[in-house]
Amino acid sequence: MASLAHFDWRRDTNNPVLRPDPGSRYECTCCMNPFVVRLSGQYYVYYAGGDADGHKRICLATVPVGRPYDLSRQGVILDIGPAGSFDANWCVLPTVYQFGDKWHLYWSGRDESEGTGLQGFPGIGLAVGDDLTHFERVSDEPVITGDQTPEFPKNRGIAGGGTILRCNLPDGSPSYRMYYTLAVGRPHPDPRVDQEKHVAVCHSSDGVHWTDHRAIMAPRRDVAHEDIGVAAPFVWRDRNVFRMLYSAIGTQWGYYSLAEAVSDDGYTWDRGPGDENLSLAPTPDKPGSWEAQMVEYASVIREGDHLRLFYCGNGYGATGIGTALTALPE
Repeated sequence: MASLAHFDWRRDTNNPVLRPDPGSRYECTCCMNPFVVRLSGQYYVYYAGGDADGHKRICLATVPVGRPYDLSRQGVILDIGPAGSFDANWCVLPTVYQFGDKWHLYWSGRDESEGTGLQGFPGIGLAVGDDLTHFERVSDEPVITGDQTPEFPKNRGIAGGGTILRCNLPDGSPSYRMYYTLAVGRPHPDPRVDQEKHVAVCHSSDGVHWTDHRAIMAPRRDVAHEDIGVAAPFVWRDRNVFRMLYSAIGTQWGYYSLAEAVSDDGYTWDRGPGDENLSLAPTPDKPGSWEAQMVEYASVIREGDHLRLFYCGNGYGATGIGTALTALPE
């Protein structure tokens, strides 16, 4: 089994580089769930912006590579669905991937049900575009639902915020893996029940139809930084191994931190003993800091001989999105 990378993340002194804009109609309360694509010397930073009425929509900002503090907001690129739809309340957790000459935008919806907790996230939707700024929904219904793993056949809650990798079949035909979050928690005073989340993976040959759903990582009840849930798996290939940076929910701080895992096949993951895999923690020793309470929802992209991390802070992005750098694993 490959070893953990033990990333040494250096937070940017300009953090948070993308803050909620009090003057904006659509992103005045939060900027959360960053997902980054690089094209032609720019980063396209997709994220969820929150409005004053409690709705969240997919927004976009563009950033010159190497200058993460110099963002240009492009506004909303995917609005919420109509009343009664699976995403009538929120569109969050974007994931963007190119299939052939088309770009696919996936997002997680939250419906209008109240008191359902994580079960109020009933599906992942899909929109398709010719470029990185214009997308059209393929359906009013989700393309992935939370009841498709054998371990949780009656579950409803599901969330994206993960990644898609191309891993061809032995005959060379294209096969894609989507890593995502099974949100299996149900309203309960114990956060281990209320916020329970697992990491899962599914497979596709076309980016539209997803099958073979598998739960691949569960909370570790004996490890304080991830004894509640594991979520939002960002996975990439590092030569012959798979690496994952994910959001760990634990009783150690009561909220999120970022943790890492490593795998030889992308299905069986090693997190090391104890808290050895803790990669980026909140800063409770700095009261008032934008990330004193929590750090979560990682998006990682290569930048020269480094990896750049985008992530969000307190209150699920109520303080905005920041960035950090680390050297590539040896």
